[in-house]
Amino acid sequence: MAENAYAQDCSFLKQHTEVLELIGEGDSRVAVAPQFQGRVMTSSLGGGEQSFGWINRRFISAARTDPVFNNYGGEDRFWLGPEAGQFGLWFAKDQPFDMAHWKTPTGFGVGAFSVTSKGKTSVAMEREFEVANYSGTTFRCGLKRVVSLIPRDRAAKSLGVALDGPIGMVGFETSNTLANIGAGDWTRDGGLVCIWILGMFKPLPRGRVIVPFRPGSEKTFGPRATTDYFGPIPPDRCLIGDDHLLLTCDGKRRGKIGISPARARDVLGSFDADSSILTVVQFNLPADAARRPWVNSLWKIQDAPFAGDVVNSYNDGEEKPGAGQLGPFYELETSSPAAELAGGGKITHVHRTFHFAGPRDAIGQLAKKILGVDPTIAG
Repeated sequence: MAENAYAQDCSFLKQHTEVLELIGEGDSRVAVAPQFQGRVMTSSLGGGEQSFGWINRRFISAARTDPVFNNYGGEDRFWLGPEAGQFGLWFAKDQPFDMAHWKTPTGFGVGAFSVTSKGKTSVAMEREFEVANYSGTTFRCGLKRVVSLIPRDRAAKSLGVALDGPIGMVGFETSNTLANIGAGDWTRDGGLVCIWILGMFKPLPRGRVIVPFRPGSEKTFGPRATTDYFGPIPPDRCLIGDDHLLLTCDGKRRGKIGISPARARDVLGSFDADSSILTVVQFNLPADAARRPWVNSLWKIQDAPFAGDVVNSYNDGEEKPGAGQLGPFYELETSSPAAELAGGGKITHVHRTFHFAGPRDAIGQLAKKILGVDPTIAG
């Protein structure tokens, strides 16, 4: 059995926390940890050899609560955005936007999510919490989070492809419904929040994140991508074409990219050139995305706090030499529109994760159909 295969990862997790396993077709499996803020920790195709989520064994083994970031890992975690700026949730008023002052909000960063129901292929959880932003606005939040396995026929329909032949898969989705349970409305004047789902995956020595986007002139649609979240990314690590972006995801150099609502498509993914594994993330992108507000997470006071990105990918690395890093891992991230909610109002964000394995040519053709790029040609 491969080192840190799914069975080993699941066994390790069960030594430290409750793990709810969802079991699907072909013995595909998904491991959910309610006490780790309802995260999907990892998943596997039938047979259990591959384990796709990055798991921070050192942090979990320490059995402690970190006031800055409970970095358990996991390939689907719930957060709220924005991260920084005048309406950011990770920085206190007048503090600089750097890692020394970065702190995950306690409301959704600490403690268990309560399980409300559990079946063979799904689990439902909930949580109530408060968060405050850089400008002092407080949000009282109610969250309902449902993790469900996605069967092959539904995956094919959702992605608009045939999944015939020798292609193995595991797929799951999280449906995340955020409610304003406070007395007041959430308005742009005080800042807004969004649902932010982040998947942490094991770094790929020869892997690339693939982010398709809508082509067109920058005069009409704006920049093809935001690439300066944490400083410029060298062009050999971030290749930007007319309709897609390729980002190195080896966990060796810190960098983050984003795609705006005018450009974003409802899919992104990654390809592991060594194992011929295709990972795809799909989400419920609104048809009128370009006309909606999206929170801005750039680490600075912003001129346009509601002109943020829809899709992000992060490759871990040191903030500066010798500082250490959070992983190594890479992330595939999606966000909902800003939650401009009256009291009692709700918004739902659905984030789906698929892993496909099979012959290299079949995986290349599948990637081409879903993402518009055949990563095997250059791999």
